[in-house]
Amino acid sequence: MSTKPKILVTSATGKTGTPTVLQLLEKGFPVRAFVRKLDHRSEALENAGAEIFVGNQYSITDLRAAMAGVKRAYQCAPAAPNPLIFYAAFAAAAYEADLEHVVTLGQWLSAADHHSPMTRAVYMGEILIKMRPETTVTTINVGWFAENYMVGLETAAQLGVFSMPLGDGNVKKNAAPSNEDIASVAVGALVDPAVHAGKTYRPTGPELLSPNDIAAAMGRALGREVKYRDIPEKMMLKAFKALGALGATSTYSGAGAYQLRLYADEYRRGAFAVNAPTRDVETVGGRTPESMESIVRRYIADRPNLKPSSTGKLKSIGSFLKILVTRAPDMNAVAADRDFVMVKDSTFCQDDAEWRETHEPKNLKLVAGQVA
Repeated sequence: MSTKPKILVTSATGKTGTPTVLQLLEKGFPVRAFVRKLDHRSEALENAGAEIFVGNQYSITDLRAAMAGVKRAYQCAPAAPNPLIFYAAFAAAAYEADLEHVVTLGQWLSAADHHSPMTRAVYMGEILIKMRPETTVTTINVGWFAENYMVGLETAAQLGVFSMPLGDGNVKKNAAPSNEDIASVAVGALVDPAVHAGKTYRPTGPELLSPNDIAAAMGRALGREVKYRDIPEKMMLKAFKALGALGATSTYSGAGAYQLRLYADEYRRGAFAVNAPTRDVETVGGRTPESMESIVRRYIADRPNLKPSSTGKLKSIGSFLKILVTRAPDMNAVAADRDFVMVKDSTFCQDDAEWRETHEPKNLKLVAGQVA
């Protein structure tokens, strides 16, 4: 029987939740994996040795039950609207359970008056979890995930085009981390709270890349030439609605589109290039950060449909035509429908004095859209 403390992982079948569970298990820690439902993903975690807890992460009753017998937890909000309800319920349950240490997945853009309601919720969630002085906290501030680029893999494979609204193809704007590298930093902090309590980390990939660099990495992994094409934000929103957030099998989310367009704007402004890359994956996660080409190769290995073919090419052309005839969603209507709480004088992160003070190195002040 393990003498190591049991660790709760929320959103355990999500992007960072799954690798966090698996890496903790590899290190010999017992893990309780909080999942929304039983499916092939939860079955894989159970087969790996995790204890599966099925519940509603917005329910304080379920969170109380999930925290019984644990003293450490990975707080990762579900990818759904109303994240502040999750943060409040988690913080209340953690207070009652006397958790000793929490690693919370924050956001690099986190700012009090950001344009994005999701980002403001993350900012407030970070405050809530730190309100109990007996609970130590490590914050993982992640920027634009490498996985976000993978929505363009099918078009890159079949048509040789990588299209996103990321601005100038030559400007290096992001050092995107893999899900596994992000998880390694969370795991490092969960395993050794004494070292990492009170710290904030920002896992990144090994180098800043431009959109052209990312297209080239896709091309090398696919064995064909891939060119980056900057597209208007409106086209991205049309594609989001026509095909879904992560491709044709996903469900369209107006709330997701609302956030994504703001994050794409931050990308073009250079917010994700600020203070990147870091060495946090190496020093905290204990691993060499994965290159973009390596990440792409892993995704290709899991998606045999990416092999170039006449059928695949016709499908990609059909998807493009569907995008063209789809009406772009009205973001103002989305905000009204979702009843988003707006704030006066909202800003992008680099226009926020507090954000600049806490995120930019003292000797490096980046101007929107520029990198050193």
